[in-house]
Amino acid sequence: MSKGLTKKAVDMLLGGATLLSEPCPYCKGVRVMKDGNALCINCGSEPEQKQIEPKSPTSDPSTVEKLEKKLSELTDELSNEKSHDKQQSILKSINLLIETIEKAKN
Repeated sequence: MSKGLTKKAVDMLLGGATLLSEPCPYCKGVRVMKDGNALCINCGSEPEQKQIEPKSPTSDPSTVEKLEKKLSELTDELSNEKSHDKQQSILKSINLLIETIEKAKN
């Protein structure tokens, strides 16, 4: 482990980097990650940086369709419900579904 690598790792940590739980795939050394770049403190390797685009489950059109189907089911259930307490519970669920659908569409 060179002093240069140690200094670089310390600088990264002071700048907000984190220690990775997974060891270096080359030498099993400790790695530090910042802004998608991982640095092995032992051998200095920096594996290829890969940008991973997180996919929001709510951005999937089928998710919105499922939520709208559930909304329709709850609306039907509400129209057939006689108990005031159960109606209130269903209305709360409907309101939450409407908010979630709006967020998913935006």
